[in-house]
Amino acid sequence: MYRISSVDPGLDSSPLITVAMPIFNAGHHLRLAVLSIVHQTFCNWELLIIDDGSTDNALQSLSDINDPRITILRDGLNKGLAARLNEAIEKARGRYFARMDQDDVSYPERFLRQIALLQDDPSLDLVAASAITISDDNEITGLLPCPVTHELICARPWQGFCFAHPTWMGKIEWFRKYRYTIPGPFFCEDQELLLRSYCTSKFGATEDVLFAYRVRGKNNWKRVVRTRWVFFIIQSRYFLNLKKIHFLVLAFCVLLALVIRDYRRMFGELFKLQPRAHCQTDTYIAGKWHETLSLVGNYP
Repeated sequence: MYRISSVDPGLDSSPLITVAMPIFNAGHHLRLAVLSIVHQTFCNWELLIIDDGSTDNALQSLSDINDPRITILRDGLNKGLAARLNEAIEKARGRYFARMDQDDVSYPERFLRQIALLQDDPSLDLVAASAITISDDNEITGLLPCPVTHELICARPWQGFCFAHPTWMGKIEWFRKYRYTIPGPFFCEDQELLLRSYCTSKFGATEDVLFAYRVRGKNNWKRVVRTRWVFFIIQSRYFLNLKKIHFLVLAFCVLLALVIRDYRRMFGELFKLQPRAHCQTDTYIAGKWHETLSLVGNYP
């Protein structure tokens, strides 16, 4: 274990937010992701970067970032995302716990806006935000709108939850109560946690775009299809336990529709039958993204 700064966070007052960023071979996007946290307008946070057995040199790109709020943890092991997030939950000193991925970008006002949501409505356990999707070269490729109320977020649990994992922020008590299942389900740790907790929790979100989610290269269709099947198995066990057979039937219908769509897209990509989609975004969304990119790309 080593820290970017020699300052011991234990000597300071506790931060309000603990940000968890597990990384594995993060590559050149890591620096931008970290700087997007450094440039937050809300400053009372700590960032835990947990290296999950990386074999690249991505962490070297952070060598000039001297910020006492950042801690890097390394043990040389590869445990997986769910295990690393649970470690961060255990080590967290903040009242709130936020997620951040190694190659995404948080807008500067993300923390401020999400803290306001949580503090304005103390009944909220977990909040998210709408996001844009971006390519490897930081071009906007799509939009991920997020429903803003618990009722809308959880209206169709058989379809899953439109609640982007890297945008989460919630009460640390909620994360410590539910935690992530270990071993983590194949690329659906977040959906499993939401399914397990939504009946006894309250979720919310801001519809404003506060995050850029990176979609890198071509789709890994084998992984996509496997993830869908794994989540269906999780849904099956959950709905059978609750004796909600109609939910299980609906979940199976959704699975079939999604897998058929995935295979059509896969063959379209394979045989170049589909032109590359062009994302049309309004001027405001595009302007905010370029403004954010210009700001967070600089240090100090």
